[in-house]
Order: sequence, then structure tokens, then C-alpha cells
Amino acid sequence: MGPLLRAAVLSVALLALAAVGGEAHSASDFLNIFKPRNEHDYFHNANQGQEEDVMPRASDQQNLITAPVSSTGLMNVPPRSAPTAVAQDTVVLPVDNAAGFPGAWSMISENAGVSAMHMVIMHSDKAIMFDTVTTGPSLLRLPKGNCRLDLRSKEVGAQDCAAHAVEFDYATNGVRALKILTDVWCSSGALDAEGNLVQTGGYFEGEKVVRYLSPCGNCDWREFPGSLAEGRWYGTQQILPDGRSIVLGGRRAFSYEFVPAEGQSNAQANPLQILRDTTDDVENNLYPFVHLLPDGTLFIFANDRSILFDPRNGQVVRELPVLPGGGRNYPASGMSALLPLDLRRGDVLSPEVIVCGGAPKNAFKLGEANTFNAALKDCARINPLKPGARWATDQMPVPRTMGDLLVLPTGDLLMLNGAAKGCSGWGFGRQPVLSPLLYTPRLKRGSRFRALAPTTIPRMYHASSAVLPDATVIVAGSNTNSAYNFSGVDFQTEVRVERFTPPYLSPELAANRPVIDVGTVPGDGMAYGAKFTLQFSTPGQAVVQDDVKVTLYAPPFTTHGYSMNQRLLVLSVTTFTADGQRHTVTVDAPGKPELAPPGYYMLYVIAKGVPSKAAWVKVHK
Repeated sequence: MGPLLRAAVLSVALLALAAVGGEAHSASDFLNIFKPRNEHDYFHNANQGQEEDVMPRASDQQNLITAPVSSTGLMNVPPRSAPTAVAQDTVVLPVDNAAGFPGAWSMISENAGVSAMHMVIMHSDKAIMFDTVTTGPSLLRLPKGNCRLDLRSKEVGAQDCAAHAVEFDYATNGVRALKILTDVWCSSGALDAEGNLVQTGGYFEGEKVVRYLSPCGNCDWREFPGSLAEGRWYGTQQILPDGRSIVLGGRRAFSYEFVPAEGQSNAQANPLQILRDTTDDVENNLYPFVHLLPDGTLFIFANDRSILFDPRNGQVVRELPVLPGGGRNYPASGMSALLPLDLRRGDVLSPEVIVCGGAPKNAFKLGEANTFNAALKDCARINPLKPGARWATDQMPVPRTMGDLLVLPTGDLLMLNGAAKGCSGWGFGRQPVLSPLLYTPRLKRGSRFRALAPTTIPRMYHASSAVLPDATVIVAGSNTNSAYNFSGVDFQTEVRVERFTPPYLSPELAANRPVIDVGTVPGDGMAYGAKFTLQFSTPGQAVVQDDVKVTLYAPPFTTHGYSMNQRLLVLSVTTFTADGQRHTVTVDAPGKPELAPPGYYMLYVIAKGVPSKAAWVKVHK
């Protein structure tokens, strides 16, 4: 692996600080994690005990700047070096073929232009992917005459003509460069009630910015600096029942605040003690896991502790038991999701949260010394609304940190990406786990995991993934380097975009895949508590009501192994009629926004375990 700097990020931060007239502080300032944030506040990073600047190596940077550009702004991917011994030290599990088709991988695009550190699927059927301005030039250029002002350059008025965000058409592989003005590095986001991306925080000049992106063919970012009261770097954003977003945490931000209306700003944030209490010497509580529960409270998990929090009055309702074993949030970087809410049970809901993987709390410190210990292997569930709630623990087939955890349309979960050793950070992970796992919540402990077909591309730090409307999974990103590097490193920057086809879309099962008649989907959306009727057909054979399930999926904002705002609801079927292979189904919409905050959802019809392609449905009052 090529050398990475123990103080990699420090050099850029000091350069930026000099550009704004700041002064360098002593090294001890970095070790006091409770001090106020400052511009040169970066993690130390290490690899092989050698050092290099966070800025791209001159040869790399020059090559990317001068490379030929296509009419779309894309450049060719530079030649990749042969994989190193470290890169070839991967984990591939024996594929479990006993249950049938184990899934399959295919390539969507060899070059999306930008490495997808962050990803979200819009109801325009496009993926928004972006990284950070800190890593230098990408493989996509902004349109001529539309460069951004480089706020960190020593040269006054210097411009950055690289695109750091892209609208990616996963049906055609088309790309459209988007113009980010401020740094979105390690930021957060959510989709609002109208389907706009509301995006918060980031680094340096971007830490207090709120950004908006609407789903239209020529829309671009709208940015509002100074909107947030505190900087949100590695913060989490959650949409609430009233359609607002709450954002909490981030580096040295032991607080929460509500995202203000567009163009407005917050005067102050509100303290949240659990964020201070769970901060250790490497933090391990960044990107806290947050899940909206059916009673309107929030489950908040940081490091190894969790609480029930009521955002309506700012009160902690309950402290929940510690989850022992190690750290679960960034940089330990475990995974978490809210298990599907089955509305067929009526008002008797038992919401469960799952937390899987992570790393020992000292993993980042060991990484600084070039030691990479095993990630965590456990997977724990809890019903936070149950009196006397306790964690119930299971074991994964392999340890995993930096993985993604997606809820599939059927209600099963998919674990993918990540590593078996180390933790998050530039060069801090080892042994990429190439095998996805299917997790079936309804099965007994010890039998819930199934190893699926492996990929051939390591997806490590800064990778992302998302469920698509066609019920497949898009997988992109991975950049463990401080720049776009395609040679001389263990894990090369990834601009390739893959598709994973889950087992439920095997050729045999897909032969009778249900097809929603989109013309019958009510154009005025789905009102809370109302009846909702649509028609679908099955091409192979008719089905009966017991074969059918209808689900609603909220597309999340995914970054750093956590899919914010992800939720799946199983709707109650009230009437079902069949006319040959054409079927009419009526379901009850969610009764309140605490179950499904307002916004656009993917609606799937599941017939005999096979999901249709989704219809986009707006859930509203």
C-alpha cells in the first residue's frame, strides 16, 4: 500500500487555517475532545507509520487536472495498478446455495465520475451521489464557466472545476454534474415531505450549512451558510412526524437542533447529555443511530448506550441498557436499522431496533499504530418501548465494520460492504468482506443469516448502497485514500457502480413477478388512515390474498455505513379480488405520521415472496 500520513488531514487543515489568517495550535489541542471546534480539527490518520500530505500527490493531481474530458464532463479512469497483497486478503464466505439462488452481481457503470461517500435515491428515479471537496479533483468536471470558488486555496479567487456531486441515472448510466459550493464531507441528510433532499453540515466552511436539492432535470444545490447553530460534522439527521428534520451530534457537538426553514437560521442548539457522556478518547459516538418510533419518540444510540428521547419536549424518557462489547458508531462503525413495522397487527406494534458489528473501542488508537484487530461479530436487537427492555444478541458469520444494512422490500435485511478488521478512517481497515449476508428477522437466533454471492470489488471506507425501485441494490463508492488514487495504494478509489440482485429475483421466481398497473395508483397519493386501492398482475399464474403483501419503503440517506430515515411498513390488506391473473388490492394507509413521516415512498406488491417494481407514492395528511 502507498504511504498515508498519520497527520494526513492535519496538513490541509493547517493550510486552510492559514488561508483565513488563523494560527496553528499545539498538538495537545487535538487530544482534548471537549474543547470547542476549530478549523484544524481533524482526526489523525496513520498507515505503515509513514506520512504524506492529505492533498493528492502532485502526479495524481496533475493527471486528473489535465486529462481529456468527454462531452458529459467525464474523464477516463486512470490505469489501475495490480492488487497488493493487502488488497487480496479478503473474506469470502461459502455461498449458501441450499435455499436456492444466492443473488448475483452486475456492473451498472465503470465510471460515475464521483466516488459515492453519500447516496440517496430521489423519486425522479435518480441517485444523488457525492463525496467531499477535500479529496481534490474527481473524474467529473463541472460545465465550462460554472466552476466553484475554492475557499481553501492560498490564491485569492482560485476556482475548483471538479464536480463533487453527481445525479446518476441508474437506468441509462447517465451522469449530470452538480455544483457543491461548500464542503459536504461527512454530512447528513433526509428527504422532506415534497421529496426534496435537505442536507446538513459537513466540514470547514460547510459545517453549519443547510443545502437543498429538488428532483428535477436541471435543479442544482441551493445552499444557506450559517443556518445551523452548531457545526455538524459526522452528525445524524432524522425526519419527524411534522415533516421537520432534527439534526444531532457531530464532532464536539453535544447537542441537537431542528433544521430551520429554508433561508432561516438557528440562534442556538439544545444540549443532549448522552452525546457528551459517550464521548471517549477517539469519540466512537459520531453518526449516532437515530430511529423514529411509533409513539413519536426517538431511539438514540451513541457508542454503546441508548436512550428514548422525546423531541416534542426535549426530555429523555428512558435510559436503555448498555450494549457491551465495543463501540458501534463512527469510527468503530457498526450498522443499525429499525426492523419492519407490521401494520397488519393493528395497534399492537413491537418496534425493534437492530445494531450489528462495530469495533473494539480502541480500534482507532490501534490503527494509529498500524495494528488492525478483528471487528465485532455480534448482532443485537431490542424493543425500546417495552418495559424492562433488554438486548438479545446473535452472532454474524463474520466480523464486520463499515458495512451497510439495508431493509429489503420483503422485510429481510441485507448486510454488505465493509471489513473484518480495523475501523473507519483513511487506511484503517483490513480484510474486505466481499460476501453479503441476508438476515431474516422472523427466524430463530442462530439461523437468521445466509451467505450470498460475493462481489469482487472491495467496498471499504466511504462506500454506500441503496435499495432501488426495481428491488435490486445499487452499490458504489469506497475511498480509503486522501485523494482519488488508482495506483500505488492498497484500496483504490472506486468510481464503479454495481447492482446486486437479491435471491428473491431468481430467474425462476421472477417468472411470476407481480407488475403494478401504475395507471391505477391514485395520483393524489396516500392520505393517513385512508383506503388505498391499486391493481397488479402476475404473468405466470394467479395468486390469492394469503400470497400477497404490500409494503412501503422510505428511501434513506446513506453514508458511513448508516442509512438515515430508513423504514419499511407492511400495510394491512382489507380487500382483495382476482380476475384471472389481474388482481385488485385495497390496503389501509398508515394511520399517523409517527408511523410514516410525510414524503415519497416506494410501494411494493410482494407475491409469494417476490417483489414488484415499486410505484412512487406520496404519503400525506
